[in-house]
Amino acid sequence: MTTESSIPHQLILDERQRLSLSGVSDVDSFDDAVVVAHTSLGDLTVKGQHLHICRLNTESGELSLEGQIDLLEYTEPKARGNRLRRWFR
Repeated sequence: MTTESSIPHQLILDERQRLSLSGVSDVDSFDDAVVVAHTSLGDLTVKGQHLHICRLNTESGELSLEGQIDLLEYTEPKARGNRLRRWFR
């Protein structure tokens, strides 16, 4: 099993209709307008229309999407458990 930091991240966008990603450890949420994926370089939000996941393999870290892609946005991954720590300080 590979760790998230050891999976190289690559993004290939073809004609704003097909997106291929590597370095994906998980998909947090998805619908036909937004897909949020956890990558080795942070969380990636993909926004568009008629989005659908063609392939997801978390073992190899590969994700393929199709649809009209309008926005790609990276954010730092949220630290899990921080909310509980703040409540109980």
